[in-house]
Amino acid sequence: MTTLNLDALIALLDDPDPEIVSPVRKRIIEIGLPAIESLELAWEKIFDDLLRLRIEELIETIHFNALKEELTEWVKLGSRDLLYGAYLMARFQFPDLNYEDLNKAIEEVRKDAWLELAPNLTALERVKILNHILFDVHKFSGNLRNYYAPRNSYINQVLESKKGNPISLAIIYSEIAQRLDIPIYGVNLPKNYILAYVESIESIQQAFLHENQKVILYINPFNRGAVFSKGEIDQYLKQQRLEPNPSYYYPCSNIDTVYRIAHNLSFAYKQLGDLERINKLDELKNILKPEWSEENLEDEV
Repeated sequence: MTTLNLDALIALLDDPDPEIVSPVRKRIIEIGLPAIESLELAWEKIFDDLLRLRIEELIETIHFNALKEELTEWVKLGSRDLLYGAYLMARFQFPDLNYEDLNKAIEEVRKDAWLELAPNLTALERVKILNHILFDVHKFSGNLRNYYAPRNSYINQVLESKKGNPISLAIIYSEIAQRLDIPIYGVNLPKNYILAYVESIESIQQAFLHENQKVILYINPFNRGAVFSKGEIDQYLKQQRLEPNPSYYYPCSNIDTVYRIAHNLSFAYKQLGDLERINKLDELKNILKPEWSEENLEDEV
């Protein structure tokens, strides 16, 4: 469709007859992302509040539809890139976000860690170096003051502010570790999210690993990378009155992690009473469809 024809369609949004506006709106949505620039230009030139609102709703709908399509494709292709999954979830709030900006921010931290690493280090020594770079040099930390704020789940805002929740900090930590060939992955612990340093990187698949991997140690990125053992997870589960489950001890899939981001955002927006965003997040969660129940996540962000 030419720009001229698209502009003519946008002009029809001003019609007072809903029977005219409805098919016009549907057609613009079908055009999708190529219509965004013309819609934004039209919005800048008009002063009618109703027409501006209609254009804003169209832009938001087109961006959200594009996000759903990309998330569906990410799942279909194996969800191999966790950072890209986190990027897609950030696009929920920041539709114009550039993935390369996130990649560059991660690379800056990775390079600093790479300079400190040496051959033949133990797992604990490597973790200590990662902790130093992330928490001492780059000043990442858990956002205790505004723990339930949505921004703690948006990876771009966490990389900018250096403050996040357990999942966002774990994603950054594990992404940097894996780029350095250090086998650290997320663990889907109820009401929490931790990291596991496993024996090798070669057998990682996009599914639950369970007993297929030996876990050397566990890491709590929300507590400045504190190291702990399986016994402490046992104690935690007892305190939470939860039965032990293999998925609470071993690395989880990237889909599970991204689902947790969506769940946390739903919980955060519930605190703000934002029903519209909650309903849209439900659509994203339905695309991800994990094989586990979220009943143990209800009070967790």
